[in-house]
Parts: sequence; C-alpha cells; structure tokens
Amino acid sequence: MTTLPLHASTPATSPDGAGSTGTPTSVALVTLGCARNDVDSEELAARLEQGGFRLVDEPADADTVLVNTCGFVESAKKDSIDTLLQASDLKSTGRTQAVVAVGCLAERYGKDLAASLPETDAVLGFDDYPDIAVRLRSIMAGEQHHPHTPQDRRLLLPISPVERQAPASVDVVKALPGHAPASGPRAFRRRIDGGPLAPLKLASGCDRRCSFCAIPSFRGSFVSRRPSDVVAEARWLADEGVRELFLVSENSTSYGKDLGDLRLLETLLPELAGIDGIERVRVSYLQPAETRPGLLEAIATTPGVAAYYDLSFQHASAGVLRRMRRFGDPESFLDLVSRARGFAPDAGIRSNVIVGFPGETEDDLQTLCDFLVDARLDVVGVFGYSDEDGTEAASHDGKLDEDEIRDRTEHVSRLVEELTSQRAADRVGETGVVLIEETAEGVVGRAAHQGPEVDGVTTIVDGREVAIGDLVRVEYVDSDGVDLVAREARR
Repeated sequence: MTTLPLHASTPATSPDGAGSTGTPTSVALVTLGCARNDVDSEELAARLEQGGFRLVDEPADADTVLVNTCGFVESAKKDSIDTLLQASDLKSTGRTQAVVAVGCLAERYGKDLAASLPETDAVLGFDDYPDIAVRLRSIMAGEQHHPHTPQDRRLLLPISPVERQAPASVDVVKALPGHAPASGPRAFRRRIDGGPLAPLKLASGCDRRCSFCAIPSFRGSFVSRRPSDVVAEARWLADEGVRELFLVSENSTSYGKDLGDLRLLETLLPELAGIDGIERVRVSYLQPAETRPGLLEAIATTPGVAAYYDLSFQHASAGVLRRMRRFGDPESFLDLVSRARGFAPDAGIRSNVIVGFPGETEDDLQTLCDFLVDARLDVVGVFGYSDEDGTEAASHDGKLDEDEIRDRTEHVSRLVEELTSQRAADRVGETGVVLIEETAEGVVGRAAHQGPEVDGVTTIVDGREVAIGDLVRVEYVDSDGVDLVAREARR
C-alpha cells in the first residue's frame, strides 16, 4: 500500500520508522458511519503509518484500537458505543493495550463521552488528527489525555465563505490554528480498502441550518477543497487501481462557493472523468434547493460521470419542510426529478426522508407518500424522527409519541419497499454498464444508477470470466427488491 503525501510532516518515531523498542506498534482502525468517515480513516491510517505504526485488519491482533465513530442519529451513536465497549473487552486478552475514540461522536461529546465511557482510554477530537501518532503513543505510555470541551465549530471560521480559504499549499492546521475544515485538511491518505471504488472528499462542513441536524455544529462551516488538490488525489487513486470516484461532502451543491465560483463542480467533473484509469465519477449528497439546471445537465451528459442523483428531500410537505428550515414542495421536487430524467431517462435517483417530525399531521404524511408514489425513486432511506442534542427541532412543540413515529415509519418503509422493488423491476429488459466488485461467490457489481453500499447491486449470471474492476455491459433479466440480475449484453 502506498501513501499520498499532499503536505509533508515529520514522523514522530525513530529514523527507521519504529517505536522505541524497534518493533512497530500495531493499530487497527474500525470505521463506522458514512463515506466521509472512510476518507478520514484513510487519512488517520496514513498519519499513523508515517508515525511508525503498523496497521492490522483485526482489532484482536492490534496493540491499540482506534474507533472512528459516527454521531449522526441515536442508532449510530449506540453502534459506536457498542463498538468501543467490544474493543475495550479485548484488553482482557493481554494483546490490546488501549482503545481510543475518534470521529464525530468523539468530537461532538468530548469530555462528556470520556466521563461516561471509562472503558475507553481516550477520546480525541478532529484537532488531534494531524498529531495522531504522537497522541496514540502518549496514551499507550500511560499519559493522561484531557479530552476537549465540545464547541460549535461553525464559530471557528469567518461568516463569509470567501474568507475561509487558507493560502494554497499551506498546512492549515499549523498555519491558522482553529481555522481549519472540521476534520482537518487531507494531508495524507493510505488506502485501507483496495476495491475499485474510493470516496473522494470535495469539502468539509455545512452552512445550512436544518432544524433537525447537528452535523454543522461539530463538522463546522463549509470549506471546499481546491480543485488542484482534488484532481491530484484522484490521479493518485487511479494509480492505486481505483475505477470509480465517489465524490463526498456534507453538501456537494455548495462546492466552490468559497472559492468564488459556485459552478466549479460542473467544470471539475469532466477533468476528473478524464483521468487515465478512472471509468466512472459519482456525485453524492445534492441539496434540492441548491441543485442548478447546469449541474443536472453536467451530471447526465458528461462522459464518464454516472447519471446518478443523490437528492436529500427529507420530506415533501411544504409545512414540514419549513419547520425543518428547508425549502420545497411536491411540485418543485417532482419538477426536479422530471428535469433530471429529461437529461437521462435511466438516471438513478435516491433520497432520504424523515417521518414523524414534530407537527407532522396525517395530511403531511399522505403528502409524503403521494410524492414517493409519483417520484418513482430508485432508493429511499426512511428514518423515524428523534431529538438530537443541540438542534432547534429538539425544542419544537407538536412532538409525536414514539409509538406513533414507529408506526408511521413502518408504514412509509413498507410503501418504499414496494415502490423501489417495482422501480427495479421496470429496469428489466434495459441495458447498463456494471463495475465488477466481487467475483469469489458470484459476479457482483454496481450499475451507474446504483450507489455504493446502500443502493442495491447487480449480479451477473452466465457471463464470461471477469476481474474486479472490469466494466461489463449487461442486460437486466430479473430483479429481487432493489437488486438486479443481469446477463452480459450481446455485442
């Protein structure tokens, strides 16, 4: 595995890259949550390797375990805590010496998490990432780490987006303490998963003030990465065997606004798609209210860019959306879907919705259901509302009881399962191009309309021998829920 150095730093180790004993200390990285966390883990992996640590796959084989937590919703927080506790249990076996929490949960709760979870040896925030190797060695040496007091990271950067950018080619953390993207600049990267797809971060943070979402408070204000850095990392990923780039951020439609060009993504896409070895570029997380006609067209018509729209509708009732501090209604959302399919009739469109938001009426729920029927989306994530610490919605009146929220969530989930299964069945008889990701127990991959991990897969039957990373033109012959079955298309 190689490491991508975008900025240089000095290893916190002896000249041979080992610890004081001459034997590299082993570390396992456990990553939870979204693709943005995957990128952060690969930064941490590179910094640790640069600092003399040896990365291992299994926590049971590691001297220390680093858990990159998720702090998005209650279920994700529970998973993170359970994972930390499971890793801490390994210390009784004699191999694992320390378990450390990083990531969104650690950043969001800091000293409170440390106090409530004494089984974990330390809780590190985003500002610890540039010196993660030094921090980990001190923790393993028994030194006490004082976790941070959580703060609203939006206050660390200027209000004006154009004033947030540091000079080019400067390590922002060292040059402007406290004035950095929430998880720090992408100074290093070491691939952990060697598959043909890799997430590539466009930006950090978010400037929106959705009443249900705490992410901006701990990820910070929106900061775009410079196009030259994005392209350089994409070229490195291509050299590492990556065939599909998955562009990630908290809000990809805002990319470039702090660089003086809100249409920068439209010009960046063809440059990324034109890199030797890159066969497909996919954009994630588009804010419907900010999705421009030019961006819709660029995604659909740029060669090498997947006709795929990850549109975060969250609801369809205008009244509920206003209480969420979002904009839209069924008519505008359906128009957006129609325009996307006007450019690419076979485009994949996915979304997420929140059910049971404070004040949601039966009519609001029906409006959402009617919209989902009319929109014919490929995939919809359905989430029941829950209060999030520090959000405006947590103080709203009109709260529904938990049983009602669960019933409504189950109702919408059943509807979505039926609708998305039908949408997949409608694709039978069509053709597409599948990126092969598995061959050990059947040939499995993803078509252009299928995003990674959550959007379903395509299984190819009766085809020629193929390898991971190949792209195969197929005809869909059957469906199973959102998954498709295909045969290689006749040439």
